[in-house]
Amino acid sequence: MATKDQVEQKLDEVLVPMVTRSIMQMNLLRGVDINNSQMKITLSNAALDADVQDWIKKEIQGKLQGTEGIDVVNVDFEECKPHDINQVGKVVGVMSGKGGVGKSLVSGLLAVAMQRQGKAVGILDSDITGPSIPKMFGVSGRPAGSDTGLLPVPTKSGIETISINFLLPNEDDAVIWRGPLISKSIQQFWEDVLWGKLDYMFVDMPPGTADVPLTVMQSLPLSGVIIAFTPQDLTAMVVRKAVNMAKQMNVPVLGLVENMSYFVVPETGSKIEIFGESQVGRMAAATGSPVLGQIPLDPELARLCDKGEIEKYDSDAFKEFQEAATRVLS
Repeated sequence: MATKDQVEQKLDEVLVPMVTRSIMQMNLLRGVDINNSQMKITLSNAALDADVQDWIKKEIQGKLQGTEGIDVVNVDFEECKPHDINQVGKVVGVMSGKGGVGKSLVSGLLAVAMQRQGKAVGILDSDITGPSIPKMFGVSGRPAGSDTGLLPVPTKSGIETISINFLLPNEDDAVIWRGPLISKSIQQFWEDVLWGKLDYMFVDMPPGTADVPLTVMQSLPLSGVIIAFTPQDLTAMVVRKAVNMAKQMNVPVLGLVENMSYFVVPETGSKIEIFGESQVGRMAAATGSPVLGQIPLDPELARLCDKGEIEKYDSDAFKEFQEAATRVLS
């Protein structure tokens, strides 16, 4: 007679269309009932339209029909909302005191770093008026789903993403919304998207300390934030503002990342601090937070981001960043 563990192993081979993750990874299984030669599989219908449900049902029956001692396999779906079944381990916000410092780049690199460690990773792009995650990862198209929710859009390596750009008629359309509507959209991205089981979710937050970052800190169960900045002297002040906001909201600052830290001259290998002397020492001392990395001005990284291929990036600086991020986030 088949056991529940054997059934779950088989279900882990059934992929959810449009997501490329399995039923088990998406946490859709609600129950397994084996009675003599009959088996009943109960799944959540969250974000699954009727066609997808029919496809999954046939796939499961094909996998389990004929399992030792089982003659009949029934598959039922029960009403569920994504928020009721999502299981996200750590939710990490990536923020900056001001725009243009590479916050989205840091979010993307963090996701790539942890995905390469074999972790299940998602990115919630909460920068509603300036979304760049889809372009960076080369993903587009409207998310699949149903009346009960949306499915995330997977990147080439399987990182789950959601962004307002997926829902716009054209990716260049401006989102001219007031704060309350933007805040509501972020809450819906958290509650109405079927994330399934994730080890990490990185939230690309809008810059500054206004109402939208406040919504993220109040509405999402953040494990902490990582702050991105650049070497200019002006950065010191705006970083302290971001750190103070996190402290007032009782959100730990997990680490700091200095972007555009230096440029490596290809011919000599020497480093030039184009935007001024590095601020990592001052920032670490001022905030009491570890430095996760110094990301250089790398033409190859810029080229890959423009092509939507950030997942291909590799360098010595990235390896150091990945090791530091793994230590802090594990």
